[in-house]
Amino acid sequence: MGLQIIRFKQDNEEKWGVIKGHNIIALPGTYSTLNQFLEEGVSEAHELLESGTEAHLSLDKVEILSPVTTPARIVCQGANYSSHREESGLEAQRPPFNMFFSKADSSLSGAYADIVRPSHVKLLDYEIELGLIIGKEISAASQITEENLHEYIAGLVLVNDVSARDVQLPEGQWLKGKSYRTFCPTGPFLYLLDQEEIAQIHDLELNLWVNDELRQSANTNQLLFKPTETLAELADIMDLSVGDLVITGTTGGVALNVPSEVINEILNPFVPGNKKMELLLDSQLKSDKYLSDGDVVRAEIKSSDGSISLGVQQNKIVPEKAAVAK
Repeated sequence: MGLQIIRFKQDNEEKWGVIKGHNIIALPGTYSTLNQFLEEGVSEAHELLESGTEAHLSLDKVEILSPVTTPARIVCQGANYSSHREESGLEAQRPPFNMFFSKADSSLSGAYADIVRPSHVKLLDYEIELGLIIGKEISAASQITEENLHEYIAGLVLVNDVSARDVQLPEGQWLKGKSYRTFCPTGPFLYLLDQEEIAQIHDLELNLWVNDELRQSANTNQLLFKPTETLAELADIMDLSVGDLVITGTTGGVALNVPSEVINEILNPFVPGNKKMELLLDSQLKSDKYLSDGDVVRAEIKSSDGSISLGVQQNKIVPEKAAVAK
C-alpha cells in the first residue's frame, strides 16, 4: 500500500510527514524541496510507519502546504477529456496531437489557501486535474510503457488548474491566464504509489464542487492521452526532473462553455484582440458558473475502491485587494 505524504508548517517551521489515520507522523529529516524528499526522505517515511511510531500531531493543528515545491516545472495537458473538449467548442473525439502548455511554479499554493482573484479578471474558472509527480530524471527520448511506468511516476497529487478565461482566450495567453499567484492549489497529500498500484491511475474518481454544488465528475479512464504516451512524448521534447509536476487535463463541467462559432473567431489570428474580448464576454457574462468572491471550491480525487486518496481541497475565492490587506 502506498503512503500519504504531507508538507506542513508548524511553529513557523516547514516539515514533512506521513499520514496515519487522521494524524501526522512528523519526519525528523529536513528536506527543503520535493526533489530532496523523494531522493532522501521516502525510506525514512516507510521506516517510521512500519516501526509503529505513534502519530500525535493532528491535521487540524498545522498549516498544510503544497507538496510540490519550487523550483519545479509544471507541464499541463489541455482538452484531454471529450466532455471538456465539447464545452470548449472543440470536436469531442481524441485529436491527432497532445496539447501542452505550462503554469508558473509561483502559482503553487496550499490545499486550503485562498484563491486570489486579480481585480481585472471577470471570468475566473476552476479545473480539477490529476497531477503526476516525476520520479525519475528524463533527459532523452524514453520508451515508457505500463510495465515501467512506476519508474517514472513517484506519486499523485490533486491539482486545481485555476484559469482567468478573459486573459487566456482573447489574449491567447495560456501561461499568463493560468499563472497568477495562488492559481495552482495542490495537495493536500502526495500519494506515493506502490508498484502494484500503478494501474489504478486509470481508475481514479475526480469530483469538484462550488458552494456544495457538484460541477465536475469523471474517472481517469476517460483520459484521451494516457500517462504512458504523454510522458513518452514529453521525453522526446524536454528534460524533466524528479519532483516536477505534469497535470493531465480537466473534465467537463467547468464554467467555460463557448459555442464553436465563437471559439473559432477567438482563435482566429486575424480577429482584433478587442473584438475577441467582446465576443468572449458577450457569450460568457450571462453564466452563473464563473467563480465570484466568497465562493468555496472543494475538490477530491480517490480510487473507485477507496484504497487511494489524494485528500480533499477547499479554497475560498477572495478579491485581490482583500488578500493584499491581510
